Amino acid sequence: MKGDTTPPTSGGRETRPPAVSFEDIEKGFFGVPVLKRVRFSAQAGRITGLVGENGAGKSTLMNLLGGNLQPDSGQLRVNGSPYAPRGSGDARAAGIAFVHQELNLFPNLSIAENLFLTEFPRAAGGLPWIDRRKLRDRARHLLDQVDLAHDPDTPVERLPPGERQLLEIARALGAQAHLLLLDEPTTSLSVRECARLFDLMHRLRTRGIAMVYISHALGDVLNHCDDLVILRDGEVVGRGPAAEFTQERLVSLMVGRELNQLYPVRTPPPVPADSRPREPLLDVRGITQPGRVRDISFRLAPGEILGVAGLMGAGRSELARILFGLDPHASGEIRVEGRPLEGGPRRRIREGLAFLTEDRRHEGLCLEASVADNLALVTLGQHARTPVRWLDLPGIGTAVARIRDALQVSTRVTDAQPVRTLSGGNQQKVVLGKWLLSEPRILILDEPTRGIDVGARFEIYQWIHRLADRGSGILVISSEIEELIGLCDRILVMRQGELSGEFPRGEFNREQILAAALHTSTS
Repeated sequence: MKGDTTPPTSGGRETRPPAVSFEDIEKGFFGVPVLKRVRFSAQAGRITGLVGENGAGKSTLMNLLGGNLQPDSGQLRVNGSPYAPRGSGDARAAGIAFVHQELNLFPNLSIAENLFLTEFPRAAGGLPWIDRRKLRDRARHLLDQVDLAHDPDTPVERLPPGERQLLEIARALGAQAHLLLLDEPTTSLSVRECARLFDLMHRLRTRGIAMVYISHALGDVLNHCDDLVILRDGEVVGRGPAAEFTQERLVSLMVGRELNQLYPVRTPPPVPADSRPREPLLDVRGITQPGRVRDISFRLAPGEILGVAGLMGAGRSELARILFGLDPHASGEIRVEGRPLEGGPRRRIREGLAFLTEDRRHEGLCLEASVADNLALVTLGQHARTPVRWLDLPGIGTAVARIRDALQVSTRVTDAQPVRTLSGGNQQKVVLGKWLLSEPRILILDEPTRGIDVGARFEIYQWIHRLADRGSGILVISSEIEELIGLCDRILVMRQGELSGEFPRGEFNREQILAAALHTSTS
């Protein structure tokens, strides 16, 4: 297979063993194979990109490396020596550190306390006290390495997401890590914060640190990685220098088929014979909440996909929460099909609204509950028999099976399986399925494809089109301008809590949309 080779070493240089090697690794759960003879390595001083669809086995590999799981067969090696960790302590001792998508920081503690949480410097003489001066000095040294200028006593809750990611890396440097694994580190970052993170990664590479970078942002993978490894269904289907790959080839290897377009083509619904203007599904008039949004007004028509663009902190998610009744608003009015809308989320759901939150793990799912229970959560009331309100369990089972089949949730996933064990793509399908069962008239989607692979994205886009074709109104909030351009009929732009621009499909222009988000001129 072209590209299925390890990177050549430079002539004349002493060959060092790889920072980490996976040699014929196999792992299965409940008799289902998840990893199948996986073999690849990551070299010191290079960034190795690990890509694949959700469920391809990336997280399982990382859990093996971290000691949370053990392989059924095969061998792990670190710097050429056999490595068989039994927990996170073994990984730290071997110089391996992780930067997860879900950050492992304590917001109520200071920067310095988070950096040395497991090994505070002690006072002289063996006394059981923390040496605060030494703690701050060491913290400043690590902060300098990642270009963070904050006082070490600053509470972490005051840091933006991008700086929290850098703090995680500083903690890894403090543990003398020589192998850094970054799992979707850019999903919550702005463009500027991403650039800062990539600059730091490049500097760490020159220091000889090996990095494994996991991401669904294929453009970033191609731009910033030296080597690539592609997984599909638990097998390595391609590997080699990044220069040998294009985005189209990566997609083909990941999904096992050609994906000729990233966004499905939408056929506009036929214009009704009665062409009189229809009442908007959602009519937002002057919504204001001090410190969050100000004087927001727009309409959402039946069958329309309306995008909301803007930088992080522009007020997009705050607007979504107000529309769904999770947060209050000081003034303004929300109307649904001409009727004033008041009350909390329960009232909104009865009026046909649904809200897919950007934080699926903490706000969209009951992680310990089963797939079936999560899917049925919103519509339980519809399956209650009167007068004693017994649940119609066969009816629930039929509805769950129908939506599972429609969303193509993996056949390896059982209804009784805890949803926390699912891949990110299947978790997102469960969240979406929960709302689709309620047959919403207005669907608010906040970052619906964050952390989702290209194949699952295409399936979610198709569902958005189907709902719109049936007459539902869709509000899509996304940090990816390309996604909004490829999906929406119209795009609103927010900046500092206000609407700063509006673009119909015929006028979509990436630079102008970004300029509206930044409040700059492109002329």
